[in-house]
Amino acid sequence: MALVLHTYKGNKGAYKALIAAEYAGVKIEEASNFQMGVTNKTPEFLKMNPIGKVPVLETPEGPIFESNAITRYVSRVNGDNPLNGSSLIDYAHIEQWIDFASLEIDANMLRWFAPRMGYAPFSAPAEEAAIAGLKRGLDALNTHLASNTYLVGHSVTLADIVTVCNLNLGFATVMTKSFTSEFPHVERYFWTMVNQPNFKKVIGDAKQTEAVPPVPSKKAAQPAKPKEEPKKAAPAPEAPKFAEEEEAPKPKAKNPLDLLPPSPMVLDEWKRLYSNTKSNFREVAIKGFWDMYDPEGYSLWFCDYKYNDENMVSFVTLNKVGGFLQRMDLARKYAFGKMLICGSEAPFKVKGLWLFRGPEIPKFIMDEVYDMELYEWTKVDISDDAQKERVSQMIEDAEPFEGEALLDAKCFK
Repeated sequence: MALVLHTYKGNKGAYKALIAAEYAGVKIEEASNFQMGVTNKTPEFLKMNPIGKVPVLETPEGPIFESNAITRYVSRVNGDNPLNGSSLIDYAHIEQWIDFASLEIDANMLRWFAPRMGYAPFSAPAEEAAIAGLKRGLDALNTHLASNTYLVGHSVTLADIVTVCNLNLGFATVMTKSFTSEFPHVERYFWTMVNQPNFKKVIGDAKQTEAVPPVPSKKAAQPAKPKEEPKKAAPAPEAPKFAEEEEAPKPKAKNPLDLLPPSPMVLDEWKRLYSNTKSNFREVAIKGFWDMYDPEGYSLWFCDYKYNDENMVSFVTLNKVGGFLQRMDLARKYAFGKMLICGSEAPFKVKGLWLFRGPEIPKFIMDEVYDMELYEWTKVDISDDAQKERVSQMIEDAEPFEGEALLDAKCFK
């Protein structure tokens, strides 16, 4: 039985497997007459993937779903090859970049792309957070590529295939030249890779979008009445203008925190001071923080995890805090945070300190980050010297903290 790939045309997940097949010398047939929304709902297809997603690869041993898993399988069908590296550390680094491309690049890009295409509800703060997360990922990728032609080693690996296929969707839909020009090494890498013969054979001529799609308007999304379709066909070129008009009242969607009176405290300046202070932290960074702090424009908050008795496994507790910080991405422009995981043995205690723009915890954070409900929040009274000292200790990761060793300290900045 030949390998048969079930997918629709242009699916980036399928591209990964097909490019890997070109490099590995593996023959893959694409299922004929596949129709998304029809074929993938049939009983036969659901036996291969119970949730009906594509791509799915039929193999002699049984079906495989999830594009990265399919790509790994294809790369090994004919035995080991350079796609998987030449050593254990190469293999680990390849897996590292595959995860990075999925979690830092693809996930954030899709959170930007999907609402613009009408596949998900649009939210300005959520889009802001997605773009910020994507930029952070691209910045890290750009730094790595400044001194590397490929992600791992000196030839194409699965890491490059997965990363480039993810980037290709972004370049084609939302990542304009003005956006990607901030990451010149990523640009060089992308255009070099998509013009390699094995990539080009699958993807074709890669193109970069000239504009970010407008936010879909509800009016534009309504189907026209059949009798009126011929009459409305003539003014079709004006559709983009209509979409722009629908999008015009953007100030209404502006984050309320941007409308607050200007503050003498510039959050980015504090974040730079925090990041760049390598010695004499108390004398430089902590003193600088209190010199900058504006109690009229910002507020400080302690948080304590409500369910510390559940924190019995160290890595699970660390992952719990890491997930919280990841979901706080939408607040990066308006917040700074420290999360301390305390204790040398279970149960571990999670305590935090947060600096927020405005006198209260921003409502959009409370509404959109479900973790906020898992913590008790207490506003800091900076007239209380003991509370002020606790703030300083949490910023500098003082250890022991409140009589306990630090398992870890994480910073949101």
